[in-house]
Amino acid sequence: MTQLGATVTSEGIRFAAWSSSARRLWVSLFDGTGSRETDRLELKPEGEGVHALLVSGLASEARYGFRADGDYAPESGLWFDPNKLLIDPYAVEIDRPYQYHWRLAAKRNEGADTASLMPKAVARSLPKPVPSKPPLFQPGRLIYELNVRSFTKLHPDIPEAQRGTIAALAHPAIIEHLKRLGVSAVELMPVTASIDERHLPPLGLSNAWGYNPVTFMALDPRLAPGGLGELRDTVAALRKAGIGTILDLVFNHTGESDRLGPTLSLRGLDAQAYYRHQPDGRLVNDTGTGNTVACDHPVVREMVLDTLRHFARFAGVDGFRFDLAPVLGRVDGAFDPGAPLLGDIAGDPVLADRVLIAEPWDIGPNGYQLGNFRPPYLEWNDRCRDDVRRFWRGDAGALGSLATRLAGSSDVFGRDGQPASRTVNFIAAHDGMTLADIVAYERKHNEANGEQNRDGHNDNLSWNNGAEGETDDHAIARNRFGDQCALLATLFASRGTIMLTAGDEFGRTQKGNNNAYAQDNAITWLDWTGRDQALEQYTESLAALRRAFPGLADPHFLTGEPADGSEIPDVAWLTETGTPLSESDWNDPGRHRLVMLLGDSQGTRLAVMINGDRRQSVFSLPARDGFEWRPAIETQPVDLARPLPGRCVNFMIERQAAKPRARKGS
Repeated sequence: MTQLGATVTSEGIRFAAWSSSARRLWVSLFDGTGSRETDRLELKPEGEGVHALLVSGLASEARYGFRADGDYAPESGLWFDPNKLLIDPYAVEIDRPYQYHWRLAAKRNEGADTASLMPKAVARSLPKPVPSKPPLFQPGRLIYELNVRSFTKLHPDIPEAQRGTIAALAHPAIIEHLKRLGVSAVELMPVTASIDERHLPPLGLSNAWGYNPVTFMALDPRLAPGGLGELRDTVAALRKAGIGTILDLVFNHTGESDRLGPTLSLRGLDAQAYYRHQPDGRLVNDTGTGNTVACDHPVVREMVLDTLRHFARFAGVDGFRFDLAPVLGRVDGAFDPGAPLLGDIAGDPVLADRVLIAEPWDIGPNGYQLGNFRPPYLEWNDRCRDDVRRFWRGDAGALGSLATRLAGSSDVFGRDGQPASRTVNFIAAHDGMTLADIVAYERKHNEANGEQNRDGHNDNLSWNNGAEGETDDHAIARNRFGDQCALLATLFASRGTIMLTAGDEFGRTQKGNNNAYAQDNAITWLDWTGRDQALEQYTESLAALRRAFPGLADPHFLTGEPADGSEIPDVAWLTETGTPLSESDWNDPGRHRLVMLLGDSQGTRLAVMINGDRRQSVFSLPARDGFEWRPAIETQPVDLARPLPGRCVNFMIERQAAKPRARKGS
């Protein structure tokens, strides 16, 4: 297809847009402030839905928007209205953030011209591509999920003008923190420009997460006041420190919402093509946001691919996480793991070696697709999240599921003889309770969202240790600290890729809010000065152990057979007495103790001792001649002759025993 968007040339700027249904298309040009329309020029049809025009004399930084005319019949998916200024779907920059206004959703001839309410696209000459380099991130390592704004908004070492921006991630204080945690890649929650849902402004709230995009390539000016160059420089600084960057992108819906939503871009250009519709003309809603992007349409597929290539070429990112990814694989409404778009992404010459991560569920028909994406896609594993929480909550019969998750979830990802897991294990993510809140709240507390606590999940698999929320009880606080340590240790001991959400390493709280998307305030801003430094240091020690014992991060499934070059099985599952678990042990609903004994090709053994019981217990480990068991984390010493405290995880590593010194004169 002919290149779309605004292409800066030596002769001027070529504007091109696609629509299969519009009768006429225009480009509106604006002055340098974006406030006054200086010209409106009609684009010429070039065939196959492309409308284009070369405007001589224009240079980089010109501000513009599109307009389209045709039939207006929303009940049939036709929304043409030349009074609606439309953002170019291929815009690489906008001059201001989106702001919701009721006139953006007004019917044709009822809302007047919307140019004054809309950002303007900025035509840019793109820089030279970043030299192509293999991703730093490799499966099995640590991903650190963060929200750019909330992550640095309160950081005392970041210059105030830089807080809350992408550039702040390149600050030495941030990079040092990430390195201490052993982060292999940061996963940035959406940084492209988004708009608030229409119900938020009357409540005095705004979308803090960014999962409501309008266009896919333009960065949000609030997060990246320096534009694409800011992202590019930050990615380079992180890469220099050994940390990759993964972008969380939303291709499943846009902020144009349902039939009552605003007309901002795709809807005004060709809603029938860009969005999926029911046979009766109603918008399909597989996303819960009012619309679903038609990712099986050839023009949409190419737009998604162009977006991914854009960020890979010009920002140098390691890869991408796809929000509600089954939408990308829906063909005629049904999920197909061999869908053209999923295959195109994995096979594209620019994208083939990039990290690809799917959130494997949406709310449409058969929307839960965990394990059904094909390599090389990694997948968020909510089974791991839930089974680990159930075990540490004390649920009966949870031991076998815990072991399966620790071993890489072969029941989910081992189909068709796959040798390695594609799991992304996590205990908490941006969506849901924080790690600290899991052990401090039995139920959600979303009153601040203005929906009478009706929003968000009700089943959080959480517990409060005896009091709901904040408490001055030192015993409860001590138990909560221990539970957080146990959850973190379980995550870092699990096979395959792991993900930690920013702040969970030092006890961040959202006061029980499990749907804090609309809280751009202290509820989501990380409290760097009040962080739990003991918990943070423990997390750092877990990260150091995972780096020191590569078997923890190896994504290949555990088999119980010796690793290559070794006589030691890669795993043995033992009771606290050091004997193999029997079938009756596995099926005992009251059993909450387990030893995962790992062996590597170097002949080293690591014991992960799990006591999920409230009671303390003595653990025994099998001995080998010439070796002895020592604490794998020096801050967590354990004498095997002494009981292991209740509700904790301990690590012991086997070392060669020191030879006794010969006495002088003998």
